[in-house]
Amino acid sequence: MGGRGPDGARWWSRRFTGLVESFGDAERLEKGRAYARQGRVSGLRVAPYEVTAQVQGSAPEPYEVALGIEAIGVDGWRAVERELASRAVFRARLLAGEVPPEIEWVFAELGLALFPGSAADLHLMCDCADWGDPCAHAAAVLYVMAEAFDDDPFLVLRWNGRVRDELLAALRLGAGTGPDPFAMPDEPLSAAGFWTPPSGLARLRDRPPAAPVPPGFVLRVAPPPPVRVRRRDLTDVLAPAYEALSSRPDDPDPI
Repeated sequence: MGGRGPDGARWWSRRFTGLVESFGDAERLEKGRAYARQGRVSGLRVAPYEVTAQVQGSAPEPYEVALGIEAIGVDGWRAVERELASRAVFRARLLAGEVPPEIEWVFAELGLALFPGSAADLHLMCDCADWGDPCAHAAAVLYVMAEAFDDDPFLVLRWNGRVRDELLAALRLGAGTGPDPFAMPDEPLSAAGFWTPPSGLARLRDRPPAAPVPPGFVLRVAPPPPVRVRRRDLTDVLAPAYEALSSRPDDPDPI
């Protein structure tokens, strides 16, 4: 597996490799990238919460690699499915077999994450003697995963605990059943209750506020522009500005 090159073509893989390269050892990552390009990764299997593969290194036998992430629980997925089913555009695109990049906003609004935010969120296991985190073999699997995400972005959701058929079945069920939040109640009109807001709209007004989106989130989701400022990527230059703009007026000035 691999050989096509671990440089991602779609936003899923660019997002994933960007995160990995932000906290990985550069030398080991480069060696892992070479392994991926040479087709040394085999048997890649993406399962809920864990990815496994074999990597042929310098030893005669390939190394066994497993990559785990923290699970999005049952309640979290139910909240995600309700939210996606309530948004016609998301529901239609997912049922058509497309995973839009904006879906990451839905997870963020619910306080959930599709990708590991730091090295601590990514559990790497390899039976080689290198204690690097990641070692070159795990890095190779990470790059091949990015390649697999290009081919099937539903694998990102599978890794987070929801396989494609389960998600689409839940969206079809949510689209066809349950009360319409915009439907007006079947109540007779009366002069006494003419100025009283209908119960359906009251429920919309009482909806709990969404979790705040982390600062600089748009920089992580949008494709990086081909612009550099003093040899630095534009997204790296803008990130501190987003952090400063998101702070409250009474927050102490950053040092």
